[in-house]
Amino acid sequence: MAETVERDQPLTPAGRLFLQPKMDQVINAALAVEYPLDADAIKSVVLSSIMLKHPRFRSLMVRDNCGREHWRRTQVDVNRHVIVHRHPLSEDNSISDEDAVSDFIADLSVSSPLPTDKPLWEIHLLLAHRTLVFRVHHALGDGISLMSMLLSCCRRADDPSATPTVGGVGSAAKPPRRRWSVWALVKMVWFTLIYCFEFGVRALWFRDKATAVSGGDGVELWPRKLASARFRLDDMKFVKRVVPDAMICTINDVLFGIISCGLSRYLDIRSPNALPEGLRITGVAMVNLRPQAGLQNMSKLMDSKSGSRWGNKFGMLLLPIYYHRGVSDPIQFVKRAKVMIDKKKLSLEAPFSYKVGDLIMSLFGAKIACLLNYRIVCNTTFTISNVIGPQEEIVLAGNPVKHIRATSNSLPHAITMHMVSYAGIADLQILAAKEIIPDPKVLAKCFEDALNEMKKIAEDPSKS
Repeated sequence: MAETVERDQPLTPAGRLFLQPKMDQVINAALAVEYPLDADAIKSVVLSSIMLKHPRFRSLMVRDNCGREHWRRTQVDVNRHVIVHRHPLSEDNSISDEDAVSDFIADLSVSSPLPTDKPLWEIHLLLAHRTLVFRVHHALGDGISLMSMLLSCCRRADDPSATPTVGGVGSAAKPPRRRWSVWALVKMVWFTLIYCFEFGVRALWFRDKATAVSGGDGVELWPRKLASARFRLDDMKFVKRVVPDAMICTINDVLFGIISCGLSRYLDIRSPNALPEGLRITGVAMVNLRPQAGLQNMSKLMDSKSGSRWGNKFGMLLLPIYYHRGVSDPIQFVKRAKVMIDKKKLSLEAPFSYKVGDLIMSLFGAKIACLLNYRIVCNTTFTISNVIGPQEEIVLAGNPVKHIRATSNSLPHAITMHMVSYAGIADLQILAAKEIIPDPKVLAKCFEDALNEMKKIAEDPSKS
C-alpha cells in the first residue's frame, strides 16, 4: 500500500490543465554553445544531474479508469531522452544556424507532442548547429521551475565548481516595503474588482477587435515561424532611469513599453491608417507567485514545505496596450506601461486567477477549466512572459553557452513571446502563426528599434 502511494501521485490542477488537447503545452528551451557538442558528455551530465533525482522527471503520466491523470515512477533510459541529430537540419547552406534552429523549434511547437510512453521530457542535440534543445512538458512545472532545473546542470564559466547564480537581475535589491493606508486598501479592492470582472467577461464573450496580428479559435494548429529580438539589459536599465519613480520602475515595465511601441510600429507597416487611434490590444502575461522573485535554488523547489515549491505556481494578468499612429516619443509607451502595471500589481488579479483556476478545476473538472482558459486566449491578442536567467556566463559539460532562448507550444494567439535574460542580454522569442504574421523578423526589428530610440531620447531628451 505504501509503495502504491509513493508511485502513483495525482497531477496538480495546473498540470491537468496543460494536458488538455486545446491547452497542451511543451516548453522548448534552446542553448547555443561555443564549441561542437559532445553527446556522451551531455548524457553523462544528465545522468549525474539533480534532474534524474526529481520524481517528476522519473515518472510516466498515466490515466486511471476514470480518466484522471497520475504520475507513476519508472526507470529512465537516458538514450531515449537524449536524441542526437548528426546532420544539418537544412540542405540549404545559405540558412544560418540560428535560422535553422528557429525553424526546427517552430515545427516542434505545432506538430511534435512529447510521447507518453516515457517521462515527459527530452533533449535534442543538434550537432551541426552546436545547439541543445531541452523540451519539457508544462505539466512538470512552470518556466521558473524548469529554468532552475536546466541551470542546475550547468556551471559558472569563471568557477566550474559553482552552479550559476540564481535570482538574476533585480532580485538582489528588494522592492521598497509598501505602506498600506486606507486609500491604498480602497484602491486595491477597487482594482481587484475591476480586473477580476474583466477576466470573467473575457472568458465569456468580450474580445479584442480584429487586427493584422489577431489569432483565434484553431490558430494553435497553424504552422509557425520563430524570430528573436535581442536587447541589452544595460540599455533597458538606462531607459527606466528616465521614467518617473525610476526607483520602482522595473525591467518588465520597459519590456512592456517596448512591446506596446513595437506593435504600434508593426501595425503601421501592415495596415497603415486602417486602425483607430487608441485601439486597445490585450495581452496575457504569466506572473510568478512565489515569495522570492527570479530563479530558485533547486533545494528550495524540491522542499515540499517551501513556499517556493516546484510546479506551476503562476497567475495571469490581462495587460492592455493601445495603438498609436506615427510614434514620435517611444518613452511615453514606457510611462503608460508603468502606470498600468502599477495598478495591476496593487490588485489581487494574479492570485485571483490562480485560486479561481484551482477552484474551477476542483468543482467542474479539467475540460471546463480548459474551455475558459482557451476562450480567454482566443479573446485576447498575444502572450508575454519573462524569465530571469543567470547573470554570469555559464558552461554546459565544459562548453561555454552563447545564449539561452525559450518558447512554448503554439496557442490560439498569432503571437507568443517569451523573454529570457542571460549574462546581460535578453532574448525575446517571437513565435508567430506564419499565415497571419509572415514576417516575424520585421516585428522583432520593430521591438529592437523601439528600445534603441528610447535609449537615444533618454540620452538626449531634446530629440523627443
